[in-house]
Amino acid sequence: MTLGICLPSSFSISPIPKTKGSITSSSIHRCFCRINSYDFVVVNKTNKKKLKPCKNYFLYSNSCDVKIPAAQIGAAELEDSTTKSGFKNLVWPSPDDEIPFWRREFPTWDVNSDDSVNAEKDSDLLHIVHATAEMAPIAKVGGLGDVVTGLARACITRGHKVDVMLPFYECIQRQHINNLVLISTYASYFNGDWIPTNAYRGEVSGISVIFIEPSNHFFKGQSVYGGSYNELEAYLFFSRACLEWMQVTGTQPDIIHVHEWQTGALPLLYWDMYQDLSLKKPRIVLTIHNMEHYGECSQEQLSKCGLDGSVYATEDKAVDDRTIGHNPERLSLLKGGIVYSNAVVTVSPTYLKETLCSGWLASTLLRNRDKYSGILNGIDSAMWNPATDVFLPAKFDAENFQGKNVCKHFVQRGLGLALEGTSSGSDRVPLVVCVTRLVAQKGLHLITHAIHRVDELGGQMVVLGRAPDGRVQREFENLANLYNQGSGIRILLMYSEELSHMLYAAADMVLVPSMYEPCGLAQMIGMRYGAIPVVRKTGGLADTVFDIDQGSQPELANGFVFEGIDQGSLNWALDRAFSSYREKPNEWATTLQKVMKVDNSWNKTAGQYIDLYNTLRVKW
Repeated sequence: MTLGICLPSSFSISPIPKTKGSITSSSIHRCFCRINSYDFVVVNKTNKKKLKPCKNYFLYSNSCDVKIPAAQIGAAELEDSTTKSGFKNLVWPSPDDEIPFWRREFPTWDVNSDDSVNAEKDSDLLHIVHATAEMAPIAKVGGLGDVVTGLARACITRGHKVDVMLPFYECIQRQHINNLVLISTYASYFNGDWIPTNAYRGEVSGISVIFIEPSNHFFKGQSVYGGSYNELEAYLFFSRACLEWMQVTGTQPDIIHVHEWQTGALPLLYWDMYQDLSLKKPRIVLTIHNMEHYGECSQEQLSKCGLDGSVYATEDKAVDDRTIGHNPERLSLLKGGIVYSNAVVTVSPTYLKETLCSGWLASTLLRNRDKYSGILNGIDSAMWNPATDVFLPAKFDAENFQGKNVCKHFVQRGLGLALEGTSSGSDRVPLVVCVTRLVAQKGLHLITHAIHRVDELGGQMVVLGRAPDGRVQREFENLANLYNQGSGIRILLMYSEELSHMLYAAADMVLVPSMYEPCGLAQMIGMRYGAIPVVRKTGGLADTVFDIDQGSQPELANGFVFEGIDQGSLNWALDRAFSSYREKPNEWATTLQKVMKVDNSWNKTAGQYIDLYNTLRVKW
């Protein structure tokens, strides 16, 4: 195998006499390498001077299309990595590539892990139907989609029958659905008319999905949300269409699990309409993923789905708590769902406490406290697995994270970031990643400040996310214009499932500075992929990340935590994280291995949902 060096045109390589012994990693850092029994040194053609070490030159092999940063790996290590570690077919990306590296074609991913085969099955099995506005990966906007898919797969793994009911958004790419077939055509009521509706069944990530497609204009458009139709009215239709499909097909699940305000009307429709028809068996569970979204609804709008909206304009039913006493016309679908569901769950124990203490729905939740619980979300350990992830240029796990270094270098090259100098000392350059929706909840002012602070500290940062608010989008576009031409910061105002996987794998740290966070998945995914979390102490972040420098529970310590909402508090956490990364590499490596072994999977927490379902079920 012939080795060479990729150089600018102004430089050449010149042989020097053969030396004894093998070439060491330190000599590589001086830009030496051994090629065909000669040592070569980089020479400037103009002044004949030896070139100083440069982290932008790469050793390469003309037999395997692999480039490895010369400043990071020795010749022997290079040969070993290219021939034995599964990297030999890797093609390194460039910012100038016609097709960005995250849009390349990827192999088909079988997300059915060994866990599903070996997992212990429950003896008393349930039929669970999820009614939801989102489902990963085909209709994902935020964490809701991940939770629905992860929980459904975990319950299937335990032997239960699970269906997901989802609007058949026009933007869903049908090629990502397996075995899609039309299973029934029926009509569902809306605003005085019976709307012809198709129900399709397909399989997504091993889950049976029933897609509801009305013949009117609902759910048309190029994105999950933001179509030209009235979203609230579309989800009112969807909530009834789910129940109507069960009615006409004779489907009687044990549990109907609804999510967020979009399906908040379903419990009202079930208990005040369909229970009087043939649907007797199901019991209703509502999960609140984010209390910020109330599902504001007028009496007139609620009446369009066949209910009498005026009946619900009372404090003990669905009148919006913010308008009690002066605007009985305005209702809250989320409040109605809380009142009418058999059980209400939010997505972390700490967020449960926070919602009982503050917020417009606190009084409603307190009145329904006996059926309100907090169950921490999990992540799907098959869909988020660095050892099998098809989007990664190199695989890795907690026992061998060499592949993580390759992922970091791959992302740096693809985004045009400066390459890390050496594997030790002051040249260690931490990469901070923030994958998030750019909304106020996520701490926009702290994300903006983190960009400045990371740049000041000589680190690198990548922000990946979209802003639904035009003003926020423009602010981040201005930041992108300011920083994206440099070598340390990239602000990518988009969403890419593939790129998010790569960023988590490349990251040394994952930043989650939320003002409030019901649960948060980014910190869990980051840990799974070997990124140390830097988070604000709130909601589910407080339940999953414990500060490394606070010695009360050293066995739990796994990140850097701050409590304030000011820049100084964030600086305190970031500065400590950077110092640890640069000055304590051995401790950092130990923590990295530790966080990768933390079990935040749905396999761990789905049992709590199963226990809850079993307390509600009606056995026939």
